[in-house]
Amino acid sequence: MKEINFLARVDLEKCNGCTICARVCTTCAIIIENHKAIVNQKRCVGCAACEQRCPEYAIEIILREDPFIAQVSIESSIKETIDNLCRSAKLHPEQVVCYCTGTRAEEIAAAILKGAKSPEDISFMTGARTGCKVECIEPILRLFEAAKVEPKKPEGGWQWYGITKNVWEISKDIRDQYEGRGFYFDKDEELLNKVVSSK
Repeated sequence: MKEINFLARVDLEKCNGCTICARVCTTCAIIIENHKAIVNQKRCVGCAACEQRCPEYAIEIILREDPFIAQVSIESSIKETIDNLCRSAKLHPEQVVCYCTGTRAEEIAAAILKGAKSPEDISFMTGARTGCKVECIEPILRLFEAAKVEPKKPEGGWQWYGITKNVWEISKDIRDQYEGRGFYFDKDEELLNKVVSSK
């Protein structure tokens, strides 16, 4: 959940239509028309990615006149499905996956179950991925993978970093090679399994 208080505003006189803002927008709220950036105010979550990267300083973040809450409710009727999806992704349902907004795995899972087709949809629906935009993409993609949903990547988007290997995917050869060098893969996996499966 995140309260959306800000909005991107484009100075059309300064904008040269370079497309950088559209490519870094975490919710696909910016399009380029006639070589100018146009902001869909209803979809903008004021994350400032566009403002920070605009080479012409043509974008500023302003206060919204109509703040709103980005939040996906977790109904009891789908709670078990949400929990199972999170655990399939090797995440505890209450685990925070977006530290910037405090968004938990269960809310991301609920968004996917309610129709999110991309991380940009997740950002719009929950507010996740609107802070640093880096750390939470991996667990979001893991949740999509666990749900067997292949997310649609926006045309020209820059903000996807992919899924990294985790302890469950480390091969026996690698485990054997590094076990004596201060790595404890089996113990780590055992502990993480307890965390993921805890009630």
